[in-house]
Amino acid sequence: MADAVRVLLVGGSGFIGGHVARALVAAGHRVTVMSRGTRPLPAGTEPLHADRADARSIAAALEGRRWDITFDFTAFDAGDVERLLLVPYAALGRYVMISTGQVYLVTDGARPPYREPDSAHPLRPEPAADADDHPSWAYGVGKRRAESALLALRATHGVRATILRLPNIQGEGDGSLRLWAWLERFLDGGPVLLPDGGVGPARPLYVGDVARLASQLVNGLVPREPVYNLAQPETVTVRELLERIARAAGVTPRFVEVPWDELFAAGLNGDCAPYASRWSSVLDPSRAASEWGFAGTRLDDYLPAVVRWHLEHRPVRSHVGYATRARERAIAGQRMGTAGVGGS
Repeated sequence: MADAVRVLLVGGSGFIGGHVARALVAAGHRVTVMSRGTRPLPAGTEPLHADRADARSIAAALEGRRWDITFDFTAFDAGDVERLLLVPYAALGRYVMISTGQVYLVTDGARPPYREPDSAHPLRPEPAADADDHPSWAYGVGKRRAESALLALRATHGVRATILRLPNIQGEGDGSLRLWAWLERFLDGGPVLLPDGGVGPARPLYVGDVARLASQLVNGLVPREPVYNLAQPETVTVRELLERIARAAGVTPRFVEVPWDELFAAGLNGDCAPYASRWSSVLDPSRAASEWGFAGTRLDDYLPAVVRWHLEHRPVRSHVGYATRARERAIAGQRMGTAGVGGS
């Protein structure tokens, strides 16, 4: 085995970071996880406690330390990047920021599938502070500012930095409950609303592919460009994605097609249909494919195991959108009585 690489994972105790940490530990690398210490860390990692929002806390944790490569899973705004990378007397090595396809969704004019230059489109106007879209907009704008800060440091300070933009991530251990949101509806036996018939595109990514790429970066893969999209090889419709989830769970849901406008008018929002709202990005990974030979795992090769994991580890709470389930059933009942059901 090659010499162990010293790896720092910032926020590496979460869903994606945990998969990356376990893969790197299994490969024999020396993995340090910097966090606030509120979550259990993957086995075999060294804990490093710091408050991401506190420059003094970060400096106290990092000064005098040296790593070969750093993966940052919790850079949510420009200050997060600057507080970390401008710590004196700390060597973080190559720096990889885990970003999101939502940097495209807060722009005007870009159209899916999004390519890396599309993030340069003008910013969409900010929604009202109390609008349902505001948290998603704020998240995308914050990530966009974090990316801008990193690219500035790359240009002015020579920081060896790479940005990986991810779509919806599927995998074992996912705490977002997005996939469970659909499974819970399928399993309760009631009709399931399918906004706009589920005709929109979906192109998620298996979490194991993020861990695999991280291992390649640790082992010496050197990106030429500053930004790369990642995604699974094929694009499917939202309906096809949901039908495959249902098939893997051994159920046959009764889909009821409803226009988004009707759902909004009834007081529902994107939380009632994860993957189907405008805040689900569809990315073009051609740059990573052509330069690195990156090829994500195909949907049918990972989804059955992911669904099985969710069924075997049922959460104690529901996805936030399940709170409107009674209203969804009422809407479905009305439409079934007048326009019929579009089912699978």
